[in-house]
Amino acid sequence: MATVTFAHWLGLGVLLGLLALLWQIRQILLLVFAAIVLAVALDTLAQIPQRYGFRRGPSLLITGLTVLVGAVLVGLIVVPPLLEQLRRLLTDVVPAGIVQAQRLFESLILLLPTDLELPTLRELANSLVPQATELVRQVRDFFSQSFTAFFATLLNFLFVLILTILLLVDPPAYSRAFVSVFPAFYRPRVRYILKRCELVLRGWLVGILFTSTLVMVLSGIGLWILGVPLILANAVLAGLFNFIPNIGPTLSVVAPMLVALTDAPWKSLAVLGLYIFIQQLESSVFTPLVMSRQVSLLPALTLIAQITSAFFFGVLGLFLAVPLAAILQVWIQEVLIRDVLDPWRGPRARPLLLSELGRDGSSPSRQPERTDPKLLPPSGGEV
Repeated sequence: MATVTFAHWLGLGVLLGLLALLWQIRQILLLVFAAIVLAVALDTLAQIPQRYGFRRGPSLLITGLTVLVGAVLVGLIVVPPLLEQLRRLLTDVVPAGIVQAQRLFESLILLLPTDLELPTLRELANSLVPQATELVRQVRDFFSQSFTAFFATLLNFLFVLILTILLLVDPPAYSRAFVSVFPAFYRPRVRYILKRCELVLRGWLVGILFTSTLVMVLSGIGLWILGVPLILANAVLAGLFNFIPNIGPTLSVVAPMLVALTDAPWKSLAVLGLYIFIQQLESSVFTPLVMSRQVSLLPALTLIAQITSAFFFGVLGLFLAVPLAAILQVWIQEVLIRDVLDPWRGPRARPLLLSELGRDGSSPSRQPERTDPKLLPPSGGEV
């Protein structure tokens, strides 16, 4: 039996202190992760010129200039009308849509029999509308008067941008520095795990950019056909919310439905049908086209990761929840499962099989059986 020494307790204390330190700087770590994701995205784009014979340095320069020129053009052509439409959406159209929804709801209540009392529905209508109006007001105030938040966001953006450039200049140097923290015998495994993480991030970026662009274009075309106002703002919101699985599609349909409700009630239902059709098309057609490069996460785990990231890290954590969960999944698979749990030798007694369990899940009584030799440790070894 192993004896717990002072060195073990010291190592445990250092580990707990390190975890506490990492928790205190979790926002900075999230910005570092955002820079890593952005660096992987730019490096993925830089591979396109490299396929035509350009070296890495000129390829990064071409990619950076292309992204810069594209950002300037988008800023000059798309951003001004987009901001104006978003302002109208938050200040005028959405509150008007909420009022229209209340009137429609009240008219539906009046169509019911007069002898049927519905105090619950009336109270629901009278309570939800002020709450929704207050939520819209808070969002409008956040975008209009929070100069401090804007300044902090600008500093965070500059930090991420500078760190991204530094990571792109010499990625192997940062990779070697990270690998050197681990013991020498484990460094080849860490290099392999980092390579898997890189492939996972590239796959997520390719897949999400592909599907989000298609969702944005199809939403814009559908809203234009239906004659819904503020097409640009609603289409961009649909593309951005597509970065958030499960929750995003539901959030993206609220604003265009309220906008359509101010024009005609039937258009609101048509917008709902349009967005359901687009999401079904994405999940059944678009996503399988890039599934070989996409991140494979269980839907429940994805939702848990989103809620946890949003609670601890805010809006940025919500958008980075999926790649962060994918990276954690790789480390858990490689380190915890393959390196720790898989080599772990089992007990001497043969484990029960599923077919041997009782109907109520209890263990049946049985005579002691001979131990399976495969489960025994080598001669002279400890269990």
